[in-house]
Amino acid sequence: MAYYITTPIYYVNAKPHLGHAYTTIVADSLVRFHRLLGNATYLVTGTDEHGDKICRAAKKAGQSPLEFTDSISAEFRALWPKLNIKYDRFIRTTAPEHMRVVQSFLQRVYDAGDIYFGEFGGHYCYGCERFYTEKELENGLCPQHLNTPEFIREKNYFFRMSKYLKWLKEYILARPDFIRPERYRNEVLAMLESGVLEDLCISRPKARLSWGIELPFDTNFVCYVWFDALFSYLSALDCPDGEKYREFWPGEHLVAKDILKPHAVFWPVMLKAAGLPIYEHLNVHGYWLARDAKMSKSLGNVLDPVQLCDRYGLDPVRYFLLREMHFGSDASFTDENFITRTNADLANDLGNLYSRVLSMNAKYFNSLCPAPGREEAEEHSLRSLVSNTLHNYIQLFPKMYFSQALESLWELVRALNKYVDSQAPWLLYKEGKNERLGTVLYTLLEAMRKIALCLWPVMPDSAVAMLEQLGQKIPAGSGPFPRILEEEADSWGTLVQGTSLASASNLFPRMECETPKTAVSERISQKTLKTDVQILNEPVNTGNLSFEDFKRVEIRIGTVALAEKHPDADKLLRLEIDLGEETPRQIISGLAEHYAPQMLLGRQLCVVANLSPRKIRGLVSHGMVLTVPFEKGLALLGPSGPVPNGNLVT
Repeated sequence: MAYYITTPIYYVNAKPHLGHAYTTIVADSLVRFHRLLGNATYLVTGTDEHGDKICRAAKKAGQSPLEFTDSISAEFRALWPKLNIKYDRFIRTTAPEHMRVVQSFLQRVYDAGDIYFGEFGGHYCYGCERFYTEKELENGLCPQHLNTPEFIREKNYFFRMSKYLKWLKEYILARPDFIRPERYRNEVLAMLESGVLEDLCISRPKARLSWGIELPFDTNFVCYVWFDALFSYLSALDCPDGEKYREFWPGEHLVAKDILKPHAVFWPVMLKAAGLPIYEHLNVHGYWLARDAKMSKSLGNVLDPVQLCDRYGLDPVRYFLLREMHFGSDASFTDENFITRTNADLANDLGNLYSRVLSMNAKYFNSLCPAPGREEAEEHSLRSLVSNTLHNYIQLFPKMYFSQALESLWELVRALNKYVDSQAPWLLYKEGKNERLGTVLYTLLEAMRKIALCLWPVMPDSAVAMLEQLGQKIPAGSGPFPRILEEEADSWGTLVQGTSLASASNLFPRMECETPKTAVSERISQKTLKTDVQILNEPVNTGNLSFEDFKRVEIRIGTVALAEKHPDADKLLRLEIDLGEETPRQIISGLAEHYAPQMLLGRQLCVVANLSPRKIRGLVSHGMVLTVPFEKGLALLGPSGPVPNGNLVT
C-alpha cells in the first residue's frame, strides 16, 4: 500500500516559525507511522514563491524577488533536518519542472472551455492576494486581515468554479472523512450553501504583477498564486507521466485552518476540471498560540522552533507538539505548560519506568534479559492491556488523533509503573522468588519494547535509544518496514532470554522553570485548585440578585468534544466543549472524582460562557460547566433533548 502526504507549500514572505514546524513534524510522524505498517511512503514539502506579497517583502529587503525567495526557501529546507524530518521531495514553485506542469494544466482547462476572459471589479486584498465579493466582506473588511480591500476593476481570466460547486457539495456529503476534523467539513459545506462562492479570477495582468507563471494562452498575464501553488502537489510527483504519480496519487494533504478554502474548494474543483482523481483526505489543524495569543511578528511572540529545540531538546518538543494540540483545535505554547507536560509524561512516567526497571534488572540479573516463568492473572491482564493499547494506537494515529493515541499509550506506561509497585520486585528478590521475579521483569521489558516502537514516529532518536537499551534496533533503510506495529499488537515474547540490556537509563531528566516555584507559590497553587473544585462542588450563598445582574451571566449549551485527565491534577478534567464557535472551548473542571472522561464525550451541558479566562494548574480555562451537588455526588446540568451548540439558556 502507498501513502502520500504533503505539507502546505509554505509561503516565503517570512521566515519559518513554530506553526510551520508543527505541520511538518506531523507529516514526518505520519510517514514514519505508515512505514511501521509496512507501507511505501512519500512526503512532499516545499515553498510557494510567487505573488504580490513576495514582491513587497523582497523590495523591503532590498532584493530581487528571486534573490529573496532563494534565501527564504533555503531557510525552510535547512530547518527540516534540524527537526529530524525526512522528506522525499522539496518542491519550489519557481522550479522549471513545476512551471511546466502548471502551464500544461492551465492549457488543458482552457481548452475544455472552463477558463474565460472577462472584465471584473472587485475588492482586492493584497494580504490574501485575492478578490472578495461584497457578500464575502465583513462590514466592508477582509475577513482574514480586517482591513479595507482596494477596489480594482480590470480585465482578467476566470475559472468556471461555479460550474462545479454543486458537484463538490455532493462529493463532500458522500464522504464524511474527506475533510477532517468534522468542524472544517461543516465549515466548507456552509460556505458552499451560502452562495458567496463565484467564478475564480486566476490571472493578474503583468502591468500590475509580473512575478508569476505566465499563462500559456496569453503571455500578458501571470497565474494567480493559488492556481499555481496547489499544482505543486502533482508536480512533485512528476505528473502526469511520472512513476511516482502512478504509485502515490491520490494522497492526502495537511494544512492549517487559514488556508482551508483554497484546499477544500479551489483544489478539488481544479482537479475535477482537469479530469484528475481527487485527493483522499484534507487534514486541517488549528493555530499554535503564544500565551493564548496568535503568533504575530508585530506582537513579537513568534516562536523559533530551533531555539526551542536547543533549549529543551528535539524529541521533547516533537512529543509536546503532538501531545498538547488536539488536532483541529488551537493550542497554547508556554514554557510552563511545556515543562509541566514533559516532566509529567517523559520524566515522571516514561523515564522513571525505564530507569527503575533497567536498574533492577542490572541488580538482579546482571543486565541480561531474564527468562519468564509461569504467568499469573496480573500478567494476563497486563498483556491484554498491551494488545488493546497498540490496537487503539494503530486506529487513532492515522486519523489525526495524535493526542488521544499518545494518551492511550501513556495509560499503559502508567499501568506498568503501578505493576512495578504492586509486584515489588525488590521483595521478590529478597524472598528468593527468582522465577516470579523473572516473569515480572520480563513482562515489563517486553511491554517497554513495544512502547518504544510506538514512539518512533513521534520521538525517533529517543525511541531508538530506548530500543538500544533493550538490545533491539529499528530496521535499517528508508523504505517500508515489515508490518511491525500490527504484528506487535497481537504477539508477545520477542525479547530473547539472555539479551544484553542497558544497566541504567536517564533519557528524560526533569526540567526546571527559569523561575521555580517556591513553597509559598506551591501552597497558593494548591489553594487555587481547591477553590476551583469548590466552585463546582459547593453551593454559594450570594443573597438576592438583581435581574440586570442575572442577565450578565451568559449560559450556553455545548457538546463535549474531548475529555481527558488533567496532566498535573488528579481531581481535574480537561474538556473541549463545542459552543458553536470556530474552535471548541478548553474548560478545566473538577469532575474527575465523579465522572470518567469517556462518560462525558458527546454529552450536552450548560456552560457559563462569558467568564474571563484563567489558568488552573498550568492550563487556561475559558468557561464553567454547571453542576448540582447531591448526597451521592454531582449531577450535570444539560438540556432535556438535543439542541444546537451555542444556544443561549434564557
